[in-house]
Amino acid sequence: MSKDLSGLAAYGWSQFFQSQLSVAELAGCAPVRVLAVHRNALDVAGPHFAGRVPPIDGAEGEDQATVGDWLLVREPDGRPERLLERKSLFKRRAAGTDARVQLIAANVDTLFVVTSCNADFNVARLERYLALAREAGVTPVVVITKADLAEDAADYRADAERLMPGLLVETLDARIADEVAVLSPWYGKGQTVALVGSSGVGKSTLVNTLTGSDIETAGIREDDARGRHTTTGRALHRLPAGGWLIDTPGMRELQLTDAGEGIEAVFADIVALAGECRFADCRHESEPGCAVQAALADGTLDRARYDRYLKLAREDARNAEAIHERRARERGFGRMVKAAATRKRDRQQGW
Repeated sequence: MSKDLSGLAAYGWSQFFQSQLSVAELAGCAPVRVLAVHRNALDVAGPHFAGRVPPIDGAEGEDQATVGDWLLVREPDGRPERLLERKSLFKRRAAGTDARVQLIAANVDTLFVVTSCNADFNVARLERYLALAREAGVTPVVVITKADLAEDAADYRADAERLMPGLLVETLDARIADEVAVLSPWYGKGQTVALVGSSGVGKSTLVNTLTGSDIETAGIREDDARGRHTTTGRALHRLPAGGWLIDTPGMRELQLTDAGEGIEAVFADIVALAGECRFADCRHESEPGCAVQAALADGTLDRARYDRYLKLAREDARNAEAIHERRARERGFGRMVKAAATRKRDRQQGW
């Protein structure tokens, strides 16, 4: 290709993205990465162009750009030409009653699921984050902070490791650089990591240590160990080690949608049991030969874990249906508006 793309590697560029470009496109365009998303603008950067550009014309839903995306922009004005295909995408159903998908981050290599050695440690919440990571095809690492405050941080680590076979778990004091360095294999040059977790678990402290910056942190409420929000928006930060970090606001509500494969990956033991049932259409209730009910009866399968699996699976199906119904309504409304405009034009022309 005529344009030198070697500098893009430092931004997380790979052959996956380069294979999507043609020589003709690069003649007057440059690839850039989205660093932040504003209401009517995108902050982007790359070796050939950096600045604030408008969003993609007419883009809706998952076609909109989010933090971590790669765009092809025209030079010198920076107007987006198109969005490049993603390696990974984190999304959720937007909070509230409106059935919309909210994009969280794109092209992430590793997800740091941050929790802490106190009352915030919540198995059900961790399973949600793990399902989110597995659905996106991203490696999850559970990072348990405030290890200095626990009588035995190993107990928290053991509880997390039981959530999934082979799950990577690290316990640390987020204020100490030498302890945070255990995470360095995942944020080397060109690698992208994202942080998720509820408010007050020490995400901002961890970001400060990773970046060497000084993001304002807030204390936790002593009565329930819950924190106050300090991160208010998603942004891509360059790390001194050469990697990239996406911090996210503490999520009070993480509603999964279209995450069936991720849920099955987190609860692979239950899925495997279901495959052993006598009947292929077993509902795991009172059918004879149900391997799931047998495991619940003899204690091989924990009832609380099975209930959490059912809750996530039902929630995911319900949210996916609601979003698909909304999209169908919007398409129908769009066709109705178009037909009405055609009839009006026909009447004006006397047809």
